[in-house]
Amino acid sequence: MGAVFGKNIQFAIFGESHGPAIGGVMSSFPHGVKLDLPYIDMFLKRRNHKALYTTKRQEADNYEILSGVKDGVTTGAPLAFIIRNGDTRGKDYSELENLVRPGHSDYPAFIKYNGFNDVSGGGHFSGRLTAPLTFAGSVARQILRDKGIEIYSYVVSVGNIKCPVDSDNAKEMQMADFPVADESYKEKFIKEIESAAKDGDSVGGVIRCVIKNIPAGVGEPFFHSVESEIASMMFSIPAVKGVEFGKGFEITRMRGSEANDCYEVQSGKIKTVTNNNGGVTGGITNGSDVVFQVAIKPTPSIFKPQNTVNVNTKTNEVLQLKGRHDSCIVPRATVAVESGAALVVLDLLGGK
Repeated sequence: MGAVFGKNIQFAIFGESHGPAIGGVMSSFPHGVKLDLPYIDMFLKRRNHKALYTTKRQEADNYEILSGVKDGVTTGAPLAFIIRNGDTRGKDYSELENLVRPGHSDYPAFIKYNGFNDVSGGGHFSGRLTAPLTFAGSVARQILRDKGIEIYSYVVSVGNIKCPVDSDNAKEMQMADFPVADESYKEKFIKEIESAAKDGDSVGGVIRCVIKNIPAGVGEPFFHSVESEIASMMFSIPAVKGVEFGKGFEITRMRGSEANDCYEVQSGKIKTVTNNNGGVTGGITNGSDVVFQVAIKPTPSIFKPQNTVNVNTKTNEVLQLKGRHDSCIVPRATVAVESGAALVVLDLLGGK
């Protein structure tokens, strides 16, 4: 299962949602980097933030670095780490050995792996695997931070509620458990989530991610464009169903005279006046902030009865899920989006 990300830095994830541990290995990672553990912890805690609308599963997400670090500094050897699972309840998923959940990977995984896949909590397909992604992305962010490159994201919409305001406050967004451009919308988003939860249902939303201070000239045309590399990573995050850059699909309703980002000299530097293309043209960064949005689908694990099938008896069934499930993963997914973006940018910059 799985694959390896990266050309200059290789990253692989292992583990399953209710297995003994999850973790990852970063190969070709530069030596001499002193790990900022509080910085890494901050992002892991954001991903693991608990509130009324999230799962009741309680995981500490304490990590153990197995190799690649000596006296807190990277050695150049593969950086391997594990995050042990503690609050596991595999028995909650016993009936799902045969009944496949709508919206989940259960059925295609059953076919691909001939029924040997672990369905407990989604197994290797679970959002739990974004914890190793967050660790690796946080390590990558350290190097980018030293280059002056900042990455942040915030929730644009939840369900049918959309915030019309943008944010350029990178520090505030990076530290927020539920980052929003307008605090008044946070309560509206929470009410939308809680409304779905009370109905035994779930909601999705949209996350906007901004990469600031990335230099012009990064990326390649065609197959290794900045957009294709970022999009590939984003679609590796469970529940992501769409990625758009800059104005995205909205740009199709604009004329070229409106859509084009004109250039001008600002304080001796060439900049674009607007950023309709999200900081990327021809697959290469143009010096503006790289801006993209990610669509997160409603959490598929809901408590309403759903029609499904028994894959062994080939009969129609009704599934009534039990257990612990998020009603919305959008706020917690922000840090996974940032972490994935950090790995892509560091890789595009040559891994150092």
